[in-house]
Parts: sequence; C-alpha cells; structure tokens
Amino acid sequence: MNGPVYNTGTEAHASTTVKWTPRVLASIALYLGTCAVAITLLPSNIWGRETQYLLAATGLIGVWRYCWWLTHLVRAQIFQRRTFPPLRRQATALWDQGWRPQRLHIMMTTFRERRETAEAVVQGICGEIRAVGRPATVWIGSAEAADEATLVNHFKLAGADLDIDLRIIRQRQPGKRIALALLLRAVAREGLGASDIVALMDGDFVLEPGAITKCLPLFELNPDLHAVTTDEDVIVIGPHWLQSWLSMRFAQRRIAMQSHALSGRVLTLTGRFSMFRATHITREPFIRLIEADQLHHWLWGTFRFLSGDDKSTWYGLLKQGVTMLYVPDARGITIEVIEGSAQRRMIDNLRRWSGNVLRNGWRAIQLGPWRMPPFIWWCLVDQRIAIWTTLLGPLLALAGAIKIGPAFLVAYVIYLALTRLTLALVLFAYSPRVDMNYVWCLYLNQLVNAAVKLYTLWRLPQQRWVNRGNQSANSAKAAATFDVRRGVAAYLTALSVAALILVAVTWTGLVHAPRWGVVFMLEGWLG
Repeated sequence: MNGPVYNTGTEAHASTTVKWTPRVLASIALYLGTCAVAITLLPSNIWGRETQYLLAATGLIGVWRYCWWLTHLVRAQIFQRRTFPPLRRQATALWDQGWRPQRLHIMMTTFRERRETAEAVVQGICGEIRAVGRPATVWIGSAEAADEATLVNHFKLAGADLDIDLRIIRQRQPGKRIALALLLRAVAREGLGASDIVALMDGDFVLEPGAITKCLPLFELNPDLHAVTTDEDVIVIGPHWLQSWLSMRFAQRRIAMQSHALSGRVLTLTGRFSMFRATHITREPFIRLIEADQLHHWLWGTFRFLSGDDKSTWYGLLKQGVTMLYVPDARGITIEVIEGSAQRRMIDNLRRWSGNVLRNGWRAIQLGPWRMPPFIWWCLVDQRIAIWTTLLGPLLALAGAIKIGPAFLVAYVIYLALTRLTLALVLFAYSPRVDMNYVWCLYLNQLVNAAVKLYTLWRLPQQRWVNRGNQSANSAKAAATFDVRRGVAAYLTALSVAALILVAVTWTGLVHAPRWGVVFMLEGWLG
C-alpha cells in the first residue's frame, strides 16, 4: 500500500555524536556565558548575609525536589542497565526458540482519525501481525460508519497476505469508555484464558517494528505479569513549541516509568498502547470499572469519569497486586493534529491529565503502602505534595524581591536558568534530539501544571476532552446546590493561594508571625 510516510522518530535514538552537534554545543556555551555575565552584573548587596539566607531558604525546596528527581534518575539507570537487559535477553531467546501465542488479539478505539493517520496505524498493526506470524483478531470500536469503512479498506490493502479476523463493534452511546467496555465484553465472549494477551490501543497510535513482538514473550516468562506499557514519542502537526513541550514530557516519562518499573509497578497503563493478560480484563467487575468508573467527593457528591480509562485499568490491576512493567525498547508514535489555539489545547490537556491524576491518585493512596510497593505509594503522595512546593518557589522569590529589591528576583531567574539547563542536559539523554526549548518548557510545564492541579483539586467533576469530540462532563451542574458548591470551591481555591502566600511572606521574613506572648495577650483582651 502506498500510504503516507511519517517521520516516526526511529532516528530519534541517534548516536551521541549526531545529537551533540557543534551548533548545539555553541548554544549551550552561549547560554552559560549569558548566565555568567548576568551573575557578575548583580549588585554587590545581593551577596549580603540576609540575601544569602533568603536564597538558601528559597533553594531549600529546590534541593528537596532535585534530590527526589535524582532518586528517580538513579532508579531509572538501575532498571535500564541492570534489571531490564537480562529480561530482554531471556525474552529474545524464548522468541528465537519459536515461542508464539496461539492467536494475537488487538483492540483499537477510533474516532474521526485523518486518512493518513489511519493508514499509518493500520500499516503498523499489520507489520506486527506479520512479525508474530500467527492469526490475529483485530477488534475495532467505533462510533461512525465512515471510520469503519476507512479502516476496513486499509486492512484489506495492507493485510491481504495475513490471517486477520476483523471485528467491528459499533457503540450507540458516546465516549471511549463505552467503546472499550463493548470491546472487552466481545473479547470476553471468546472465552480467552490466562495465556491469551490482549493489546489495547488508540486509533492515532502508530506502532513501530517490535512494539508487540518485544512485549509478548515477557508475559510467558513471568506468570504474575499482567500488564505492560511501552515507550512513546509524538509527532505534532502544529506549532514547533508544542512539539518541544510534548517531547520534553515524554523524555521525563521515560525516566519516571523506568524508575517505577524497578518496583514492579507503573503509575499509568497508557491508553495509547498497553498489553494485558486476559485474566482480569475480561471479568465483568473490571469491565464495569472501565465503563462507569466513578468517585465520591465530599463536596461534589458522586460523579463519573469522562476520560482517564488508562488510570481505571491501572487502578483495577493495582488492587489485584499483580506485576506491571514498562518496556523501554518497544515504542510507538502518537500523531497530534492541532486545530485552533495551541495554547488552549495545552491547557485543556493539562486539565485532563491532571484531573485524571488527582481523581485516581487519592483512592490509590487510600489503599495504603501495604497493597503496593512503598516506593510506588510514596510516588502517589508526592504527586500531591509537588503542587504546593512548585507554587511556593516563585512566591518565595517574589516575597524576597519585595524585601531585598528587584536584584533578588534577577538572582532567582538566574538560578532557574542554571538548574533547568542541568535538568535539560539529563533529559537530552532520554530524548530523540537536543532541543534547547526544553529549558523554558521545563519550568513552564511545572508552573502551569501545578496551577492547573490546584484549580482542579477543588473542581474534580469538571472534565473536558477536546480531541475526542470535545466532550465535557460536570454531573454536579444539574444539582440545585451547584452554585453553592461552586462558591465553596472558589473559596477553597482562594484559601489555598492565601495560605501559600502567607507561608512565603513568613518564611522570607517579609511578615513576622506573632509571638505566643502576643497571642495570649490578645486572647486575654478579647476574653
């Protein structure tokens, strides 16, 4: 089939020599030189005793966060260099000896994908089926006949030489969760056993060679392994800065995933592409969790989840105490087509991702560290702590600038520039290319993401999914008490921000907390 040619980033893992070009090295040297000049131009009073104390106090949170980040990096290196290579050698040996699953099962949900995207996706699926060399059943969940016709035609062309049983499941209600539940029930009726493996993927995810064949033998090697998720990259058809931002996030994801996988768990089984042992996912309680996952909130009552199906699958297996794995050498490419405002799309994505993290994270924390490896439990706790520490940093800098002068704020900006470059240099090792945009993307992502999480924390039922039909949900909106609840949420948001500001101005000494003697004296007067 003569389909479109996507640069899927296979060249991404190019050699270090290709990545570190003279132009890149010159850019880093210029960056460091600019920072050095800026430091020398700072007024002499910036190095005074009081300023040094404020800089140390402001940097204290940074030191804590960087130590935690370093912990993830060390764990990722252990997984990458010591833990995973023996697994890969065993899996390769098993595959070379001729082991194959009896049948390959692939579930895919699709919704108005572009023709060239659909072609690339089908080519990737057929390539993997061809590499496995076994019959395959491809289950397609769709909402429109046009999508089905396009995919059937592509499969006929790309898979003419393959034994593929194409099953199309049409949904009557909107939403990816409905589509997944229908697909899982159809798969369950096939009577799959513990040895059967099912791949779940999105209709805009292009599998690279080995994405499936590298995962399958891992299940045979470990009977307790029930889910794997793979490496991802992204092609953005839109602004270059958005490509940089998403590529930076995927570089961070590679470090975090390998760190988590060292404990035999991950924090998400990404809906883009994951593979599951059929044991749990074909049971009705699990399917019902995907279809109608819901949460009870003290302010908003009971509400259903719109997106975050990957978090639901993860939570369902987390409760079972089974092993999950990240496979770093199996990967695919997401094709993101940006229409309309890229800035709006970024904020909407952050709201969706952050909301899913907050909605699922709290109930997972409540399971306790005895239901999962303690490190994984603490990672979930840290996701919530990071909201406050990330926002506190710039507030401390602003309070310090008010007390000392603008030079303190300039010093803080230089500190950010140097620390983010250091983090970016590490991310470059996990990234397809060296992109200096990572430096500002890192801080912007941290700051905006924390602000979005703080806002969403008190508005969990408010959900929107722009790139799947612009769905939205807020089950509490119809309630008579909605306006009151919204007012309480606004009050709690303002209270949270005020508390952060109070900590910042007290920590920097801009405002001195009253001594206990003064408090007791006031209490006596009021009494």
